[in-house]
Amino acid sequence: MNTHDALLNAALQVLEEEGEAQFTTRSVCAIAKVTAPTLYHHFGSADGLLSAAIKEAFAQFLESKRTATQSFDPVMALREGWDDYVRFAAARPRLYAVMMGRVLNDAEIPAAEQAFALLIQRIAAIAAEGRLRPTVEVAADLMWASANAASLLYVTARLRKAVPPTSEILEEIREGAIRSVLNPEQKGRTQ
Repeated sequence: MNTHDALLNAALQVLEEEGEAQFTTRSVCAIAKVTAPTLYHHFGSADGLLSAAIKEAFAQFLESKRTATQSFDPVMALREGWDDYVRFAAARPRLYAVMMGRVLNDAEIPAAEQAFALLIQRIAAIAAEGRLRPTVEVAADLMWASANAASLLYVTARLRKAVPPTSEILEEIREGAIRSVLNPEQKGRTQ
């Protein structure tokens, strides 16, 4: 592994294990076993490394979505994509929180935009079969919001002094969102 990638991996490790508040050049350099000038040579600054690490996290997320097995049924594929999204947040809650923080700060992250475009494609496939109730854009917003709401249950579990959500709660959130976007006469097809 080259120094650039070692620094990126170390940055991701710090973000996953300790969160953005504990992200320091010292902690990253200790893991990567390099000096601070080496970090600055490759990324310019701590924020440059942080931005690169977040872009890498989105790229990993996008790659996992692209390589995931998808059902031929577009509604089932939407379900699978929703589950993949929430599973990522459950496995890497601190990293997910940092990624969403960047999105909320209007950072341009092509992999994030491409991941949302995949959601649009999955919903457009449902619309092409005449099974969608609202517009593709409205359905995408509803599904994206529900996946993020479910993901926030993992991120905020400690704050709420609660255990992470059960599979029954996640299924209820997901299925509620899916019911809201399907034509009433089509809902029974996928159950």
